Amino acid sequence: MDKPVNNKAWFFVLPVFFLVAISAIIPLMTVVNYSVQDTFGNNQFFWAGTEWFKEILHSERFHSALVRNLIFSFIILLIEIPLGIVVALSMPRKGFWVPVCLILMALPLLIPWNVVGTIWQIFGRADIGLLGNTLVGLGVNYNYATNWFDAWATIILMDVWHWTSLVVLLCYAGLVSIPEAYYQAARIDGASKWKVFRYIQLPKLHRVLLIAVLLRFMDSFMIYTEPFVLTGGGPGNSTTFLSIDLVKTAIGQFDLGPAAAMSIIYFLIILLLSWVFFTVMTHYGADNNKTESGHDS
Repeated sequence: MDKPVNNKAWFFVLPVFFLVAISAIIPLMTVVNYSVQDTFGNNQFFWAGTEWFKEILHSERFHSALVRNLIFSFIILLIEIPLGIVVALSMPRKGFWVPVCLILMALPLLIPWNVVGTIWQIFGRADIGLLGNTLVGLGVNYNYATNWFDAWATIILMDVWHWTSLVVLLCYAGLVSIPEAYYQAARIDGASKWKVFRYIQLPKLHRVLLIAVLLRFMDSFMIYTEPFVLTGGGPGNSTTFLSIDLVKTAIGQFDLGPAAAMSIIYFLIILLLSWVFFTVMTHYGADNNKTESGHDS
């Protein structure tokens, strides 16, 4: 006998759908509406079709900003993921220092993004900043406001300082969840630290690392506040990422149609690349699990 289906539970979900519609779907539809129209003010709109999308996709300015974003995200993942794993492995698992280390790791994450940009803006100044003044005192010609390499190095260092803690905390939670029996078996077999990491810790961290990579990629690819406060997209356009270029187009130039089309393209790029990351890492984890099952049998 089939059990009766109770559809009353859907009434509890309706408020969630309502909130999502207000906070996400309606603004998205507004952006889509602007992306296919043109306006000359006075709330008068004219159909433009796919004109803005073609203009953005053929724009050298858009291509340059996209390349900067991809390079920046690649460098951030290349530094923060291994560094986060190393720091998490170095943290204590028991005792008084555990909460101390966790609090210290969480502190950078509690600072607002605009404050982080302001801190590093002062920190990197060659006249009064600790970092900038020290480098100049050592004979290094450092100036993030006029040199593109210094600007990139400062932004990368700022992001590593701000967000590596997230990777550390995620990896630490994954390491703590590994049963002690695995380590006992490794000690009995005489496994080295590298083999313990390679065959026990790293496979068990797979899902945690998947979350860390996706979060850090999306955050770094959408970065706006910190570089905008620090360099304003300069010197020149060397640190003008897609988000900064989008804001300049929408607010600075008030080109709502191209800005809306760029927003949609930006969103689709993030969605596509996140899906690629997720698919690749999921298949890699599945292959590792099959390998481990074969070794166990």
